[in-house]
Formats: sequence, C-alpha cells, structure tokens
Amino acid sequence: MNYIVEPEWVKENLDDLIVIDCRFYLQDPLKGRQEYEIDHIPGAHHFDLDHDLSGPKQKHGGRHPLPPLENLRGKWEEAGAANDKTILLYDSQNGAMASRLWWLLNYMGHSKAFILNGGYDNWKNKGYPVTAALPEKTQKGHFQPVIQEHMIASAQEIFANLPSIEKGERYLIDSREQKRYLGIEEPIDHKAGHIPGARNYFWGDNLDGGDWKNQETLKERFSDMDPTKEVIVYCGSGVTACPNILALKEAGFTDVKLYPGSWSDWISYEDYPISDKSRK
Repeated sequence: MNYIVEPEWVKENLDDLIVIDCRFYLQDPLKGRQEYEIDHIPGAHHFDLDHDLSGPKQKHGGRHPLPPLENLRGKWEEAGAANDKTILLYDSQNGAMASRLWWLLNYMGHSKAFILNGGYDNWKNKGYPVTAALPEKTQKGHFQPVIQEHMIASAQEIFANLPSIEKGERYLIDSREQKRYLGIEEPIDHKAGHIPGARNYFWGDNLDGGDWKNQETLKERFSDMDPTKEVIVYCGSGVTACPNILALKEAGFTDVKLYPGSWSDWISYEDYPISDKSRK
C-alpha cells in the first residue's frame, strides 16, 4: 500500500513523525476533540473538520467548503510540519476524516502523508502507548505550498462535461450510500438523487472490518473502469469522497479529481439536473 501504514510501523517511527488526530463526528461536532483530550497517540495534534479542514459556508460551495489554505498552512506549521516531514493521520471514522486531510496535504503539494490502518481503535487495541498530555510546543515548521489545481473539478466543469460522462469518456463517482445515491432517502441535504451519469461506489466498501482492503482487492473493485481515464469523485460535502480518491490511487488510477462542494453544492444551482432512480 502506498498511502496506508500499519500500527507497527508507526510505533517504530513515532519519534520521526508529525502526528495529526482527525477524529470528528458529524452528528456531534464536539465529540472528536473531547475524545482527543481523553487520550491520543503521544505527540498528536488535533485538527477539527469544521474549524480546520473546512471554510465558511456560502451560497455555493457545499456544507464543507475547502478551508482558507493560508489558515491551514499556519496550523500545520504550528504542529511542526514542513515539506520534508512525514505526516501520520488517523481518526476513528474508518479513515474518512484522515483522508480529507490527506487529500488537502496532497493538494497543497505535500506527498509524504500517510493514514494509520485501522485508525485509533486499532492502535489502542494493540496496547500501544496513548496519553492525555497535549503535545509540547515544538519548533515551528516551514511549509511552502505548491497548489495542485489539476486535483479539483468544479460544478461548472462537471456540468459542461455531462455528455462525455454519460458516454463513459470520463467517470464521475458518487461516494455516498446507495440509498442516498438512488434518492430513496436523504437525511442531510434538501434534495435527493445524484448527478446524471454518476456511478455509485460507497466509500465505506474500501474497508473490511476497519482495515483498508489491499491493492489487488481495490483494483478488482474498480475493474470496470479504465484507470487511464479521468475520474471525478464526489460525496455529500467533499469529505467521504476523499477515501474513495485514496482507494482509486491505490488501485492505480492516475487522473483523479475531487469535486469539493459535492452534492450539497450541486443542488445549490437550480438549473443543474438531478437523477433520482427511486422515481423511475
């Protein structure tokens, strides 16, 4: 695996890593920080989805817009991160929140970021060290972003390319659960359904019992798509699309983009079409 590391490796290399705890619960936004304050991997800093990994909501942009990059850069540097530092990310949400930060790091040009396989629960279950102590103030790092604009697709780009998506010339992946994709239920956003031409690959199916599936299994999962073609990935708000992006990269796909605003942004445009298979 290129982006997933095992707890044993982390334990052996912990002193050389910048560790970020990404625990966050959508239904209880304070819980992740509270859990972090109870215990975490020694030296870990906590990054919050709402405050650190997302920007202010506006008319368009979805429920979790990308954060102001200078703010995120400053937070990384306060944690000691630099261009040459290896960063470990973990959560207790099957990698969903850690993958969001993994994507953001790569988007800003940092390729030495890895996700802990099995997350924090796996670490604790192995009896590896945890602490309630906040990390000591470290020397501030220096991180120089190199923004990778090719990693993003906008709503306007997707709308313009709907004909080629429906022909299979490029792919659009919806990462939500099937019931939300089909429009059978929509517990969060004010409209149900999916973007026309999108294929449904639920992000949680990249894992098996909390651990990430291996590369060969992931290749098999996406085997009905050409890995050389462009793939655009979305979810509800641009968070759980990120573990699908990671899985696609593990499976050998080379041109993978995130639609940051995702479904919650798409439905903010009144003239953009919606497919709702539950009504067919």
